[in-house]
Amino acid sequence: MYKSIRVKLFLTLLLTTMLVVAGMYCFMRVSFERGFMAFVESRQQKHLEHLVAALTEHYESHQNWRSLSNDKKKWLAMLWQVNEHRHPRPPPWIGEALATPDNVWPPKLPEEYAHTSPSRHPKLHDDDSFRPRLVPLEMRVMLLNADRSLIFGRADLAGQLSLLPIRYGGQNVGYLGVLPGKPLNQSGDIQFMEQQAQELIWIALLMVLLSAGLALLIAYVLGRPLKRITAASKALAIGRYDTRLPVDGHDELGQLSRDFNGLAAALGQAEQARQRWVADISHELRTPLAVLRGELEALQDGVRPLNLAAVDSLYGDVMRLNRLAEDLYQLVLSDQGALSYRKAPVDPVPILQRDLNALSAQYQAKSLAVALDNQLGKPVMLYADADRLSQLFRNLLNNTLHYTESGGQLRILMVRQHDQMVMEFADSTPGIPEVALPKLFERFYRVDSSRNRSLGGAGLGLAICRNIVEAHNGTITASNSGLGGLNLCITFPISI
Repeated sequence: MYKSIRVKLFLTLLLTTMLVVAGMYCFMRVSFERGFMAFVESRQQKHLEHLVAALTEHYESHQNWRSLSNDKKKWLAMLWQVNEHRHPRPPPWIGEALATPDNVWPPKLPEEYAHTSPSRHPKLHDDDSFRPRLVPLEMRVMLLNADRSLIFGRADLAGQLSLLPIRYGGQNVGYLGVLPGKPLNQSGDIQFMEQQAQELIWIALLMVLLSAGLALLIAYVLGRPLKRITAASKALAIGRYDTRLPVDGHDELGQLSRDFNGLAAALGQAEQARQRWVADISHELRTPLAVLRGELEALQDGVRPLNLAAVDSLYGDVMRLNRLAEDLYQLVLSDQGALSYRKAPVDPVPILQRDLNALSAQYQAKSLAVALDNQLGKPVMLYADADRLSQLFRNLLNNTLHYTESGGQLRILMVRQHDQMVMEFADSTPGIPEVALPKLFERFYRVDSSRNRSLGGAGLGLAICRNIVEAHNGTITASNSGLGGLNLCITFPISI
């Protein structure tokens, strides 16, 4: 089932926040209960200390326990008044204790009285009919003589007592016995604990609701640019390369928008280049085909006689088409990296000399002087394909042969600069406008003033040269030469 990124973000943030809130709730609940229990235990210990002090003061006043042991009301009053946190109204257990005969203390209670968990008690009421289900500290203490005989207590529970000595005059005059039990035995303490637990629950629920609202807002804010990117990607997929995204910031989404805009611009340029490529190919093919068609129609109509000159003219047109097709094929192969390169350490100087010798007759026919200035000093070795280097050199030499005016010259300079070999092919007039120099290596580009179709080819030679040079990890640049023409500078890394 499809779910939008906003829903996924919302659910992720909400679940994460709920887990954090639940963890914080459990931690705070446990931490609070431990802290409150420590506080209650400290308060209970202080209560026992006050009770021992009150009993010591009573013994100091009477020098015995007889007055206290014969007065149960006084014992109960002492237990009640010593408690600093007592309720203004006496609790129900005092009435129950007074109703118990003799000095039995604490009174006998139902079996559930000692086993009821404080967390499950009912809501307390201050009425005489209510029998408490909590065991207060006052009902867990007994008074014993110095010989540990019971003054107020029950013999059946004496074995469970923890004894606190009551000292007077440097000796034990009695003991305060404490039955085991949970320190959290006051109804006020229980109510406070439950109130805090309920408040923690409400706080947790409120935090979850706030987190849900915040998660919804964050999901909307983060989902909006993602939806824009999705819509823009769909537009880009159907060819709308002018689609652009607004860049709202410097974060990852802003960088993604910038990258998307760059991609759209690159695709738009690629599409324009493809359209120019198709248009240029159509234009380059249309002209020689039109010439060839015109000559054939002239032969058909009898305007031109079918003789050897006519056949030679037709053959020349076919060869121009063949050269164009071959150039296109070579360019496509070099663009795709499909030209076969069999690289090995080679010396480029002999290769260049052979190519110069092969074209020397054509240079002489056009009265072009060639000067090779080899300043390498000693042979250098390039890790290159000898055949592709020859193809590069012949394209450069043919470029000068086709475009340089008769009676001109070509100067070739070869020097070593650190770990690179630099070659310069500088020819004489005509020159190239500065604005046209960066475009010379574009396919089908010609400078109309001098590099026209009647003199040169289809404008693919330098594009092929650039691909060959780059395949050998080199560079090729164009500038105006000191001879008034074009200067092509090539650098190759030297292997040895």
